Amino acid sequence: MTTDAGARDVSVVIATRDRPELLRRAIDAVIGQELAADLEIVVVFDRSEPDRSLEIDHLVDGHARRIVVITNDHSPGLAGARNSGVAKASSPWIAFCDDDDEWLPGKLAGQFAAIDATPGARVATTGIFIRYEGEDTARIPDPAKLTFSGFLNDRMTDVHPSATLASAELIAELGDVDETIPGGYGEDYDWLLRAARLSPFAVAPEPLVRVHWHGASFFFEKWKTIDEALEFLVQKYPEFHDDDHKAGLARIRGQQAVARAAMKQRSKALATVREIIGLNPTEKRWPVALLVAAGVPAGKVLATAHKLGKGI
Repeated sequence: MTTDAGARDVSVVIATRDRPELLRRAIDAVIGQELAADLEIVVVFDRSEPDRSLEIDHLVDGHARRIVVITNDHSPGLAGARNSGVAKASSPWIAFCDDDDEWLPGKLAGQFAAIDATPGARVATTGIFIRYEGEDTARIPDPAKLTFSGFLNDRMTDVHPSATLASAELIAELGDVDETIPGGYGEDYDWLLRAARLSPFAVAPEPLVRVHWHGASFFFEKWKTIDEALEFLVQKYPEFHDDDHKAGLARIRGQQAVARAAMKQRSKALATVREIIGLNPTEKRWPVALLVAAGVPAGKVLATAHKLGKGI
């Protein structure tokens, strides 16, 4: 890794919509990073009035700390907002942070150390804490699994957008975040699949980001969007249908089965369960789908999973 001046300057893209208090917490955590380089935060207001009072431009120990406020000029939603932020970013490294999450001290320093130790890596992640109802659950990614094939078989939710740092060069090669995914759900998963084709992942093995799960999350219980977006991804990546990735397809069908049961599409949910059993009978989501189809509220199942630091 080069140590030329400016080589580790970072632009941080934070997309936001109508959550000013959470946004300020996220910004404060980014500004608080001890990084001997310039740090630029691009705050992208999506379908909400931009708060220009957030803008700053000053030096800390000779390094810039800058906040730029823009509006989303791509398609409405998280994918478009991230693309707007990337287009504005001016640094050789770009990171993302959701407006309801917070970085912990040493996050960027830990990622650069991991990149130094991982030959060829142009993207890095960290461990995370999942905070739900006041409790933290630590999740640490396994570097050996962070390959294209690995992501097909397992979404690995411990690899979180708020913990992603990538070179601007890699992001340019990847192109825009896909704005055509229904509702924007799973755009981060699609991005990880594409990135894994182009670069090894470096991993800082400590929880250095706190990811907050709560009812204000924009995809909380949006079952129709989830079902449609997952079907979109299955069609986008035909590799899901390879024999080596039956477990990955079963996992996605499991999520769809739960969503379909939650939408009271009982016959469709049961047909999906039969498909899952044929693909991978040990997939743990099909029994959950049966419970929801039998009348157990999907929100209750989701809340129970969240208490364990897991999703559906």
